[in-house]
Amino acid sequence: MVNIQALTSVNFSDEILDSFERKQETTQVMVVDSNRLLKKEERFEDDWTLERKREIVTHFKSTIAQGGVVILAQREKDVLGFAVIEPETFGECSTYRELSYLHTSFPSRRMGIGRRLFNEAKKTAKQLGVAKLYIGAHPSVETQSFYKRMGCVLAEEINPTIYKREVRDLQLEVRV
Repeated sequence: MVNIQALTSVNFSDEILDSFERKQETTQVMVVDSNRLLKKEERFEDDWTLERKREIVTHFKSTIAQGGVVILAQREKDVLGFAVIEPETFGECSTYRELSYLHTSFPSRRMGIGRRLFNEAKKTAKQLGVAKLYIGAHPSVETQSFYKRMGCVLAEEINPTIYKREVRDLQLEVRV
C-alpha cells in the first residue's frame, strides 16, 4: 500500500532519498514557439547523484522550516515519490506558490503515484490560500503530457527567477 502524507517536522534522515531513482531518458521535448507548443527531437538523460539527493533532502528541511510543504508517497520506508510546495507566494496578486518538485521513482512510475501527489499538492495549496500552483516543468514530451492531463496550462505570469533556473523548462500553472 502506498501512503501519501505531508512531512510535519524536519526530523527525518538525510538518507531518505538514497534509494530514489530519478532516471529519465528524453528523446523529444516540447518547446514554446509563438505561444504554441511544438514537439522537437532532443536526446538527453537525467539522473541524480547521491550528493544531489542529499541536497534535495536539505531543501526539504529548509522548505518545511520556512512554511512550505513536502509531500511523500511511501511504501513502508521507501520513498516512491514526492512533491514540494515552496513557502513564498508570488505574482501580481500573490496568487502563486511554486510546485518546485514532483517526482516519482523510476520503478514506481505508471502506478498513479504522480497523479495522487499532484492532487494532494493542489489540495494543500488551496488550504494555504493560493489560487494557483506554478511549475517550471521538465520539457520532455512525457512530462508535459502528464501535466496537461492534470489540467496545467502555460503560465499567465512568468516568474523570471524560476525561468532562469532552467530555461528549457516550460512555465506552467494550474488552478487549485
